[in-house]
Amino acid sequence: MEPEEFSDKTDEQLAYLTQRGRVEAFGFLIEKYQDKILRYVRRMVQGADEPNDIAQNVFLKAFENIQGFNINLRFSPWIYRIAHNETVNYLKKKKPLPLFDFDVFLPHYNAGKEEIENEVEKKQQVLRVKSFLSELNFKHREVLLLYYFQDLSYQEIAEVLKIPIATVGVRIKRAKEAIKEIVSARGGSQP
Repeated sequence: MEPEEFSDKTDEQLAYLTQRGRVEAFGFLIEKYQDKILRYVRRMVQGADEPNDIAQNVFLKAFENIQGFNINLRFSPWIYRIAHNETVNYLKKKKPLPLFDFDVFLPHYNAGKEEIENEVEKKQQVLRVKSFLSELNFKHREVLLLYYFQDLSYQEIAEVLKIPIATVGVRIKRAKEAIKEIVSARGGSQP
């Protein structure tokens, strides 16, 4: 099979081919997921080089552990689980925990939402969202990030975080409630 023939394969088929020694198939997986994983990490970790280093480690670990991937399951939760683990490991080594990088975050936050009328309002909204999410604990920020900004389903989030689906729903609900409390405490200044 020629490398250009990999382009019509599913993620799981590419993983299977990689498991069978077709290393070039993994290149197609990297190409598909590199921007998504980097965005995910950038939203959790500030810094110029750290997100790139973490994302690179994600793909190295994925390649090293590809034999352990069950091709009967979806690939995306598996790779996000690796990204989650690498990010958490990095954050555990850093003190204090860094906040989201909202220069990357804002365009996704407004995706599919009503357009903001002018640049001044847009900048004010960035500051409000940043302050609200920065006050959430890590597990609530992360579940909102995976659900709203990585478009993962409850099932996929449960697989990534290795928690029950019901816990995903509870965390999302509690995160929304926490944001409402923050908004209320600040006099109703909503994002």
